[in-house]
Amino acid sequence: MKKAVFERQELCRRLGIDGKTLDEWQDCKIFGPFGFSDDHTPLYTESAVADGEHIKRLGELGYGLKEIRKIIRKIGLPQDALRENANEKKRNFLTVGALAEKVGVSPRTIKHWEDMGIIEPNMRSEGGFRYYGDIYIYFCNLIKDLQLFGYSLVDIKMISDLFRHYLAIQQETDSAPAAEKTAKLETMLLEIERLFKKITLLKAGIGRWEDLLKRKKKEIAALRLEIQKKADSSQKGEPHA
Repeated sequence: MKKAVFERQELCRRLGIDGKTLDEWQDCKIFGPFGFSDDHTPLYTESAVADGEHIKRLGELGYGLKEIRKIIRKIGLPQDALRENANEKKRNFLTVGALAEKVGVSPRTIKHWEDMGIIEPNMRSEGGFRYYGDIYIYFCNLIKDLQLFGYSLVDIKMISDLFRHYLAIQQETDSAPAAEKTAKLETMLLEIERLFKKITLLKAGIGRWEDLLKRKKKEIAALRLEIQKKADSSQKGEPHA
């Protein structure tokens, strides 16, 4: 599920504050970003908006920043915001371009996978920028692996949907009947077995090719050396053996 995310200017506009005020809050350590993009852009979630509104209300009641910091340290911010922001380690997120570069594909490919529903960004800004967690480097490489195994993007979409169902069932967020959940899990097991069989065949094929290439590499190197020796002998006017 994508989170709404705000970049600095978007957050200031949402809260009705200027950049100087935001800097003062952050310098006073009463406010901070949820994480950062690959180009070090600070990112804020909806919870940051709730935090900011709370800080603004305290300021309107006449409290200074030092007093607000004491209040927050003593009683905290609203519980939802506190749980999502203050207690979580700051995370790094990748833009589409950075993710594409790390995976070795084009940004258009990442966008195509997203359009097909194979992947979805962790967060999206009001300006339309998409941000992905580092785990997507691994996920996207898995997609490339499946393509090498002969899976189409339609097949991969089906597999990604199954994994999403699995996670929902595991986290008990899927309200589907037990029979439907069982059927989805059975389908996953069948797909796992199918993939295992393909991998077994691929391993056997890779083994054959490795043996063949090792032999031919030695033979080709030996033949190249023989030809070079004959060429050197001809240049020197020596008779061939």
